[in-house]
Amino acid sequence: MPAFTAAELAERLQGRVVGDPTVTLTGFAPADSAGPGDLTWAETPQHLSRAEAGAAAAILVATDATSRKTLIRVPNARLAFARVLPWFYPEPDFAPGIHPTAVVAASARVDPTAHIGPLCVVGERVQVGPRVVLMAGDHVGDDCTLGEETRLFPGVTLYAGTRVGRRVRLHAGVVVGSDGFGYVLDGGVHRKVPQVGHVVIEDDVELGANVTVDRGALGATVIGRGTKVDNLVQIAHNVVIGQHCLLVSQSGIAGSTRLGDYVTVAGQAGIVGHLRIGDRAVIAAQSGVTHHIPPGGVWLGSPARPAPQMKRLFVLMERLPEMARRLAQLEKELAALKAAPGPADPAVR
Repeated sequence: MPAFTAAELAERLQGRVVGDPTVTLTGFAPADSAGPGDLTWAETPQHLSRAEAGAAAAILVATDATSRKTLIRVPNARLAFARVLPWFYPEPDFAPGIHPTAVVAASARVDPTAHIGPLCVVGERVQVGPRVVLMAGDHVGDDCTLGEETRLFPGVTLYAGTRVGRRVRLHAGVVVGSDGFGYVLDGGVHRKVPQVGHVVIEDDVELGANVTVDRGALGATVIGRGTKVDNLVQIAHNVVIGQHCLLVSQSGIAGSTRLGDYVTVAGQAGIVGHLRIGDRAVIAAQSGVTHHIPPGGVWLGSPARPAPQMKRLFVLMERLPEMARRLAQLEKELAALKAAPGPADPAVR
């Protein structure tokens, strides 16, 4: 396990130490379970109180708070947390080479620094770049390319012609390049439209477990640089996703839709095909998008509307049962008024 002094971590994080700069830190743990020698972090006063009550040796903070413990003050505690974890818990190294049980085509070009794990299949004319890791049971189809330092976790399938950039991470069960869902009704049967395109995954993309990305019917399905995709997301044929987007679990994007840069699609949201989603738009959880979305702003509901408008509708929907009861009472009172004899009625003369 790596060990650092508080001063060493502060220097790496461009922070400063308040307290003992020589304290040795050998791990990182949540405030409630941290032990002696552990570093923890506190983003709010409540977090800091819990950290002080625990056994952690030092605390990452982003405020001018004081404590009896050693503090490492940084501009952004959450960002520092993300940077520190890999230092304490580095990813395992994989020795270069090809496992004896792997099947690698003679025409494939595998960099000598790459790792090809047990039971992997690497097809014809595949190019595997420097320090690429294929863990157990990965299948890389013909004519695929994998850029340097890309990592495929166990059980990943890349269909033929998939192009993967540098430093990409594909988690277990990811399928890239399967056929898009394209059929045309012909004489009462659904005739398949051949899907002859491919998929391009640009640099620094991460796809969570069991994500599926369909190949283009013609041309490419593209996932832009720096985009991060959560588990169980479906990306259909000829979708183009911009740079640095976030797609959260169980969301789905139908064919030929284009997302701009820095778009967020929250959990279980669905976007129909052939739409344009503008830069930095946010699609809230369980929303159904059926029309183009301009850049910026938060969209909510099904069909999705701007969040302020949809929130007003939600308030009205909550009031509908009471409004219905009041309407029924008013209708009853109105009927009674109509039935009552008036002054000019012959019955009262």
